[in-house]
Amino acid sequence: MPSASARTSDDPNQEIARQVAVVTGAGRGVGRAVAIALAEAGFSLCLAARTQAELEETRALSGLPSERSLIVLIDLAAEEAAEHLIGAAVDYYGCLDVLVNNAGWAPPRTPLIKMTGADQDRIIALNLRAPIALARLAASHMSERNEGGVIVNIASAAARRMGAGEAIYAAAKAGLIAFTHASFAELRERHIKTSVIIPGLIDTGLIPVNKRLDRTLMLRPADVAAAVMSVVAAPSAVCPLELVLEPQRDPLRTVR
Repeated sequence: MPSASARTSDDPNQEIARQVAVVTGAGRGVGRAVAIALAEAGFSLCLAARTQAELEETRALSGLPSERSLIVLIDLAAEEAAEHLIGAAVDYYGCLDVLVNNAGWAPPRTPLIKMTGADQDRIIALNLRAPIALARLAASHMSERNEGGVIVNIASAAARRMGAGEAIYAAAKAGLIAFTHASFAELRERHIKTSVIIPGLIDTGLIPVNKRLDRTLMLRPADVAAAVMSVVAAPSAVCPLELVLEPQRDPLRTVR
């Protein structure tokens, strides 16, 4: 693996773009769309997920060469995963400018009394504990460099709709929204933008086929990617703290 010195190498073939973004859950769906949008904007990437083949496909779609698209295979539910991921990105590139906390997970809607302890712990780990840990470590690095930075957390409209069968997932995403607001108040003086995106239903493979949903009316991963880029590209004195994304028309329909 190239060291941080590759960032300032005299060899033009080793030149790495000045700005670096870490994207979790980058193997598909929203994470892939975000990664591609960042690459198109000139960022070098650290792509994190559990599946090598999916990350390789994201790399190919981004158009970036391997030296500008570091792949990190990782399960963010693991205790030391956040430190490993941020450490890998900083060791490779020498810096970190943007973190997009996109990775998350939930089982199919499950009544609270039937939820297993293992699923409960994994929901909280992936949707709350890992994003908090990654944001803390990224903010520490950004603060040390004193060049600002951007942290974007992807939450969910479930945090506010709080539907049956989503109690733990809704609680975790609501916690992520609260964390974003509090960390914004703390990090703004360090010129670190902290934002949360709260999308409604997105047409990805995570939502199974359902007769009650008109998928043509759902949000697309590219819609969320555009919201992320609006935060990244906002003027330095502006931070879109919270962006709520909803389809123009409700995809839920009555089934006769």
